[in-house]
Formats: sequence, structure tokens, C-alpha cells
Amino acid sequence: MKKTILILAAVGMVFASADAQLFKAKAKKADVVIAPVKVFNNDVDSMSYALGINVGTDFAKNLKGIPGGKSTIDLIIKGFTTAMKGDSALMKPEVATEIFKNYISKAQAKDVELKKGAGEKFLAENKTKAGVTTTASGLQYQVLVPKDGPKPAATDTVKVHYTGTLLDGTKFDSSVDRGEPVSFPLNQVIKGWTEGVQLMSVGSKYKFFIPYDLGYGTQAPQGSPIPAYATLIFEVELLDIKPLKQITPKVEVKEVVQPKAKKGSKKSKK
Repeated sequence: MKKTILILAAVGMVFASADAQLFKAKAKKADVVIAPVKVFNNDVDSMSYALGINVGTDFAKNLKGIPGGKSTIDLIIKGFTTAMKGDSALMKPEVATEIFKNYISKAQAKDVELKKGAGEKFLAENKTKAGVTTTASGLQYQVLVPKDGPKPAATDTVKVHYTGTLLDGTKFDSSVDRGEPVSFPLNQVIKGWTEGVQLMSVGSKYKFFIPYDLGYGTQAPQGSPIPAYATLIFEVELLDIKPLKQITPKVEVKEVVQPKAKKGSKKSKK
């Protein structure tokens, strides 16, 4: 909530200074030279406007991430400037906080249903297509390049090339683009991969359609363009299998030899 308030504050700062003149950078061919230009009466005013521009630019991007993707800029500015000036407002701060929280909560719930619905609709239509197989877990796959041979176990390490996309075609990761395959233990990745790659032989290439519950679930991976509840599509080529080596510890059993009693020895009697 604090972050939201700071962002809203920044927007108000930007638009409250909208009557000020903007300075322009002069460009000479490939070189860009930005000369200091004084457009305000003092340094504090210049700094204040610059702060508004910098934070406002970031806020404009973050504003698109509001659940539902809609907002009314003029009213954001009006609410901010009203609160800053201490003028009479249409609602008290505590009421505004509740309204904002309730809206976000409802919008997030609606957004989740839309994402889940889009994935479910896609998978329902996709499973009827030729060449697509659906497993008991809900994983769907299509064999692009078939190969015969041993298949990896969940405990094995596999080497693969892959490309991952969202339903809208957004590519979020690709070892192919990086030009470097990756290796990992098969039981340490998302469930859809663990199950799907076990169906493959070295040299084969499959296309997997992974429901959100076999992917990253209800949480978006940190720093990734993959949203929560995302249905994922992967093209995977299996390059190598490195089985887990079972090491059985050797146990040495030594025979215990009892020392022989000397001849003529007698037990002492009391």
C-alpha cells in the first residue's frame, strides 16, 4: 500500500507542474549533447520537477499493471492534489484506503479467473487436435521428432535444448536462442517437465502444453514474464541422459578369532 501511495504521489507531482516548459536535448548526428537548461526560478523547483518526471515515467509503466488495466488519470491527479493542499475531499483517507483495497482484491480475483479460463479453454481445444496426447495429470504433448531408445528416470540428469512461450506467443526463455543447452536433475524442475521428459528418448523432440498446476502454479516466478496461473508451451529436444549412479557402500566383515587357551593352564579355584 505504501508503494501505491508513493506512486500516486509521483503522478500528482508530474501533472501539477504541467504548465512548466520542458527542456529539449539537441542532437548532432550520432552524438547527443544535453546542456543544462534553467527553466525554473530556483534549484529546488528544478529538482522537484525533475523528480516528478523521473518517478512519473516509472509510474506510467507500473500503472499498466493494475488489475483490470484501467484507471482514470484525471481523478488520480485530482485526488492527489486535493490531499496535498488539504482541501475538502470527497472521501476520508481511511475510506479511500478501503475502497482501493476492495477494488484491487476484486480485480485480482477477476483477473485470475480470466487467466485460468483462457488456459482451460486452450487446453480443451488443443487436446482434440491431431497428434496431441493428454496424460492422466492433464499434461498434453505432441511428438515432433520421434526416436527409439532408453528414457530417463525422474532421478536422472538430462541435457536439453528448449524454447518456452506463453499462450499469446510471448517467448519467455530459450536455450536455443542462447546457443547453449542446459543440464539438470529431472526431479528438480516443474511437474510438467518431470513427467513429460520421461516420455522422451535421446534425439527426440516434443512439444509440451503444461497446465498452470503442473507449471508455476498460482504464483508468478520472481523476475520472470510468466504470470500466475499461466499455461505454458515448451518445445524440448532431449540431447543426453546421465543416470543417477547408485553407490552401494562396501561393508567389510571381519571374523573374530578367539585366542586359544594354553595347554596345562588351569582355572584358579578359590
